[in-house]
Amino acid sequence: MTAVRVDLDARAYELDRSHVFHSWSAQAALHPVVLAGGRGCRVWDHAGREYLDFASQMVNVNIGHQHPVVTAAIADQAARLATIGPATANLRRGEAAQRITALAPDGMDKVFFTNGGADANENAIRMARLHTGRDKVLSTYRSYHGNTGAAVVATGDWRRMPNEYARGHVHFFGPYLYRSEFWASTPEEESERALRHLERVVQCEGPSTIAAILLETVPGTAGILVPPPGYLAGVRAIADRYGIVLILDEVMCGFGRTGRWFAFDGYDVTPDLITFAKGVNSGYVPVGGVVISDAIARTFDNVVFPGGLTYSGHPLAAASIVAALDVMADEGIVAHAERIGRTVLGPALAELADDCPVIGEVRGEGVFWALELVADRATREPVSAATIARVKSDLIARGYLPFMADNRIHVAPPCVVTEAEIAEGAAILRDVLTALPAEEIR
Repeated sequence: MTAVRVDLDARAYELDRSHVFHSWSAQAALHPVVLAGGRGCRVWDHAGREYLDFASQMVNVNIGHQHPVVTAAIADQAARLATIGPATANLRRGEAAQRITALAPDGMDKVFFTNGGADANENAIRMARLHTGRDKVLSTYRSYHGNTGAAVVATGDWRRMPNEYARGHVHFFGPYLYRSEFWASTPEEESERALRHLERVVQCEGPSTIAAILLETVPGTAGILVPPPGYLAGVRAIADRYGIVLILDEVMCGFGRTGRWFAFDGYDVTPDLITFAKGVNSGYVPVGGVVISDAIARTFDNVVFPGGLTYSGHPLAAASIVAALDVMADEGIVAHAERIGRTVLGPALAELADDCPVIGEVRGEGVFWALELVADRATREPVSAATIARVKSDLIARGYLPFMADNRIHVAPPCVVTEAEIAEGAAILRDVLTALPAEEIR
């Protein structure tokens, strides 16, 4: 039996390398891990080799792998009605929208469903432009908003540069005290100076030309950049002052990831549009969407909204949302993520940093953390790509699936992670980071 399973792993790997074209990758250098099953915070290959999934795959498996209530809901919906067009009314679609808007601020009663986070941001930008009659969209350099036309140009990192085909995008620097662009030495200074910078960009670009400010509430792929005190409220004030729509991208940070239903619930701010995907159903079926303020929704009461998707509000996706959000509420998963992040995961990572000089900073909340790796704590010089590659390889070899970005390890287990699993993951991280030869850290 074991030999058969090993053969299945080999076959899966062979088929992948022969026929699958992977995203964001030079294809010849890839060596993907084969995965065949999972449960909770663990996944495994055909031969039964287990991995602790501390990436939640793409930081989306918030309720863990294969929750039986959610998989049963998908199967039940598939048996009843596997697909139907978006122009129809469907009970599960309506229930999914109702569950989501019940968690949103008052005055946000409509949801436009999409296939994922990128096209959620795409359509939020479209709504803001049509609502305001303006064109420009402001977003930060340290951001990721998806890989569709406007979303990837709104993105600030390197992935934007080969894809700059959309118009009207302007970038600015958001707060990041560890590598401050503003010579700040405290969170309060960083917030004040970042807000001053943003307002000057607005003024110089011309407020009457700006449709929206698009921000990840807590930038994820860019480094788990928890906003300093007053920053998001200050952005809201700037948007209000100049009649600009505020879009908060909760694709990665929403639905329990920060220990709150929406990350912005902790920052005294209410957006005009909320984009979501990933954690809303833990990625069991592709889905995303935009939660729309009543004022913007009314813009399209008697004017056609020029956007649509064949699979908008797909019934399998809707059923998975209803089940996932009900499970999260019934099992107290969001409260668990907050508590375990504050009392277990955060302290474990801080202790790890005390013992590992290669860790320059630990930051995060809930089950959304980053370890920033540096060659020198005094200069904060990032470790090299070669060092990151070695760390990633060593973690996988020890049965830990990581999320790596630039010079960072993002520690983002499912929201259901246990204290024992955190101890296990922290021990693997310690083994790998303390084994790095000092002379090779660069």
